[in-house]
Amino acid sequence: MKFSALLSLLIGATSLGAATPAINPVSPPTVLTDRLDLGSPQSEHQHALQTAQSEVTTGALGEPARRLLPGGGAAWEGGRLSFTMKVDPKEPTYLTARFWGEDVNENYLLLFCEGKQVGYRHLGDIDVLALPDEDIRYNGRFYYITTPLPPAMTKGKTELHFEIRATGKIWGYGQTFAQYQKPMNTASRGIYRVYTHTDGCFVPPAGEKQGKEPPSTLRAQPGAEVIDAVKERVNATIANLLKSERPLNQMQVQFLAKAYLVSWSHAFHNQKALDQIIAGVDACYQAWTKSPDAVWQDKTTWNPGWFGVGPAADAVRLLAGPLEPALDQKIAGDGKTRRAAWSELFQASRDWLRTHRRWLANQAMFTDTNLYLSNRAVAAIDPGQAFPEEKALRYLYESVGLLPWLGIDTDHGSEKPFGDAFYQVTSKGLTKELGYVGDYGEGGAAGAMEIYDATRPPGGEGDPKLKAQLAKMLRARGVFRYPMLDEDNHPAMRLETGVGWRDTHFPGRILYAQRAGGEESPLRMTAATLDPYAIGYVQQMFADNQFFSTLAHDLADKRFRTTTGLLGVPDEYELLRRQPPSPHRLPMTWSQPDFVFADEENGVVGIKNGNEILFASLYWRAGFGINFLARTHYLTPAYEQVAVVREDVVFEASGLTYTRPNWINFGFGNGGMKYPGNLQQAFAGEELPIAKMPPGVPFKAGDSNYFAGRGQFYTLRYGPYLIGMNCTPNQTFELKIPAGAGRARNIATGEFVPMSRALKVGPASTFVLYLGPSPAITAP
Repeated sequence: MKFSALLSLLIGATSLGAATPAINPVSPPTVLTDRLDLGSPQSEHQHALQTAQSEVTTGALGEPARRLLPGGGAAWEGGRLSFTMKVDPKEPTYLTARFWGEDVNENYLLLFCEGKQVGYRHLGDIDVLALPDEDIRYNGRFYYITTPLPPAMTKGKTELHFEIRATGKIWGYGQTFAQYQKPMNTASRGIYRVYTHTDGCFVPPAGEKQGKEPPSTLRAQPGAEVIDAVKERVNATIANLLKSERPLNQMQVQFLAKAYLVSWSHAFHNQKALDQIIAGVDACYQAWTKSPDAVWQDKTTWNPGWFGVGPAADAVRLLAGPLEPALDQKIAGDGKTRRAAWSELFQASRDWLRTHRRWLANQAMFTDTNLYLSNRAVAAIDPGQAFPEEKALRYLYESVGLLPWLGIDTDHGSEKPFGDAFYQVTSKGLTKELGYVGDYGEGGAAGAMEIYDATRPPGGEGDPKLKAQLAKMLRARGVFRYPMLDEDNHPAMRLETGVGWRDTHFPGRILYAQRAGGEESPLRMTAATLDPYAIGYVQQMFADNQFFSTLAHDLADKRFRTTTGLLGVPDEYELLRRQPPSPHRLPMTWSQPDFVFADEENGVVGIKNGNEILFASLYWRAGFGINFLARTHYLTPAYEQVAVVREDVVFEASGLTYTRPNWINFGFGNGGMKYPGNLQQAFAGEELPIAKMPPGVPFKAGDSNYFAGRGQFYTLRYGPYLIGMNCTPNQTFELKIPAGAGRARNIATGEFVPMSRALKVGPASTFVLYLGPSPAITAP
């Protein structure tokens, strides 16, 4: 069954030499339905602009803009703009807003149409107009955000009334309204222009002033002295743990056990460290005998309910040899030997986690790692009570995508909530949550590292299948870094978050092989695998001198969790700095050749074409039904665009539909925290068809489900790019080339495709065609 959406008009790429004050597109810029120049009295008058808590400012490049100020009706509300704009009465219409790429701002901007909010404030398929920019987004240049307007509102109309409202930031995990919605304390970013148009790929007007990338210099500081600061930080923490008179919690116990094996640490082969570990595990056992639930929900773990006593078990399995003399001693007040008591505790943890597995990929890895560690500790001290290794490894293989993920264990076998053929990691190496995720995807890769590490004896190699899967995931994640200057105009690579299902932080963090922060290290996965691609990514980070800067940033975070991630860094650094040069670099680096990556299971593509980069999620936040929407992040030398655009989707219909409810906050769950007042959703009432479920997958309309909004074949026309993605394992579809296209180049192969026929797109494959003139291939 096919539901057609509007295909974009053919738009040529911009000139890709050095950025100039105005764009000179090879083919015409977007045909505008209307344009509002904020700060221009004439344009504002023509659009009946009314303001509340607003100011005109002279912004970037001398361009006028408006900012919305704090001081609305509530502490979290700010100013408003009210205006009219023309729309197309027949074709679906988009609205685009223009912002300056160096405006770092923590506030939200919401779009309203005819008094109703357009999109969702938190993780909906249609975002609010502008989310916070936590760092410089596009050095020296403007960026544009494009959102679709509800067809039911624009149909038959030539003009509509709009508002832009400012609010403070939100914290998505807040449990009360005050925790969730923060006050607005500063002015919004400048809003320069607003446009309406019918083409999803917005190309700015030819005469519109643009910036250019500023001159860059290699980062000079900090340097290797940061390694000494890391050691000092870690050893100071160890000193405090060694002298603690209170029993250590299990996260501290695990950290101290790992430090016992690190030669430069004050815990290295230190009997006092063993004594503290023993006392900590004893205390954990005694707490469990009094209240098992309190231990399973241990608030000292990073995520209560996901760990059991896996961290304590890890300490025991790592140091089983040195701990052996204490195992047959009696625990004070209990009468049992430590061997018997600890074994009982770890068995209970293993069995509790088997029935409390999490289904979201990174969470599944947490629970299954600790399930496995619990069993591994039993195997170390009481092997007769341990699961066979093959049985225990099954949980790890499931959570990293080597086996189908079958859910919790029940009295009748595995639960199988997604059938018996659902994998947590795609065949290309990305986690599913439900589609591509940026920062949480890094958490998934880090989870795979924890899983591999759980199988490693001290100083040894772990399970080879898990090691190979970890290397595959590292390479797949490497696609989703793009070149961008840091806040000081030094070359860097950033994580792609613009098309991530669960991402709310923009731009993404500076990242090469692995993210830093928390219990993670930017080098750990590379040091564990010594994968040649990952080594190349790390060497690129060293060459850009972003490694020490990343560590310095971590050192500013005083949490114990971050200290645990720093423990391995000095030895990892020494190992990796001795590796021979690798020829590999992150594929989106400007010096690398044209490149296409497609993951049909996650519905995501990454494209490097000369001096342009395009990321697109074709399967975009479609948890309830087929929404015919894609999310794009488009980088050109002159400007950046993030857009939600319409696409064509072929899918197998279930006969069920989903009607969008009147939610204005979350785009999932039950709509999230309720806001005061009678706020309405502009897209409420829209009906989305639901795709047919695979056999054996329980489902009812209205439930969020991985399969409900998945298409079989996606077609996205985005300016000069034409993408056809076949997500099926055994079908073939046709990708039709638009009439009038002069030529089409297959970016992956460089070959030109005949215009006379449709292309056959085979199972689990993707075509990316470039219909415009060839972009320049030199770096900006």
